[in-house]
Amino acid sequence: MRISRCTASNHGRASGRTLLGLVLLLVLAALAAWWYFAPHTLPGFVQRRLPESPKANPPLYEWRDAQGHLHVTDTPPTDRPYKILHFDPKANVLPAGVAPGK
Repeated sequence: MRISRCTASNHGRASGRTLLGLVLLLVLAALAAWWYFAPHTLPGFVQRRLPESPKANPPLYEWRDAQGHLHVTDTPPTDRPYKILHFDPKANVLPAGVAPGK
């Protein structure tokens, strides 16, 4: 019968790998949350390589209240008809270094 001993160096390596794995998992979770909740704040080179986040271009809802005033909101009204609007977030955006009107 062989008895294995856990030396301090083996224990240190195992806990170091566990800690590294936990840190990597937390970094990946933070990056995924950043991509999902604030994709417009990611650097351009990252945005071009990742698929579009569902939060990147949410629909807007256009509707009129009882007085006929036009409203545009991110949640649809429950008691009246509405139109779903989609917009291109890159429309009317000038490239860096280009002055308006040129």
